[in-house]
Amino acid sequence: MPLLGSLLKNKRAGESRLAWNLPALAGPEMLELRSADFDHGATLALTHAGRRAGGRNTSPALAWTGTPENAAQLLLVVQDVDSPTRTPFVHCVALLEPALRSLPAGGLDAQGPAGGVRVLRSGMGRGYLGPEPIRGHGTHRYAFQLFALPAALTSAAGGAALDGAKPAAVLGAVAGPVLARGRLDGLYAR
Repeated sequence: MPLLGSLLKNKRAGESRLAWNLPALAGPEMLELRSADFDHGATLALTHAGRRAGGRNTSPALAWTGTPENAAQLLLVVQDVDSPTRTPFVHCVALLEPALRSLPAGGLDAQGPAGGVRVLRSGMGRGYLGPEPIRGHGTHRYAFQLFALPAALTSAAGGAALDGAKPAAVLGAVAGPVLARGRLDGLYAR
């Protein structure tokens, strides 16, 4: 087992600080989020991992049902529940048109996102960042969280422009509660 992973073995961000547990993002769990690429609680394929982990950094295909008719926008947040950091590491933040019902594999790419998708900053860079957990740290859970917002986000907390805002500022701009939400967890270890 690599040394750094073993030293940090018990250090995990945890569920409590996920976007899912923020009061402004609370709401009924009406969205059924699924993927043709993995089942809830199953391992993500190598192609969805980050390049440093040997993957291609390709976001998995996602589909959902249950979007309320009055949703103004969808917010997708992907976080690593088990990162050895104070808060879960953000692997993707994206705003989606409410009429969308699915994303193809690679649809969260910063250079060429799918139609109706606006990718924002993540923990490092922009767009989808695949799993790259520290070797020997154990299995990490990646929470794909989708929220139906009652009002479209036009700026981040403090009035900052969305495109340059850090993920926490984007999440802080949601007035909440959300109209509906759904979650799908994938696993990855190396």
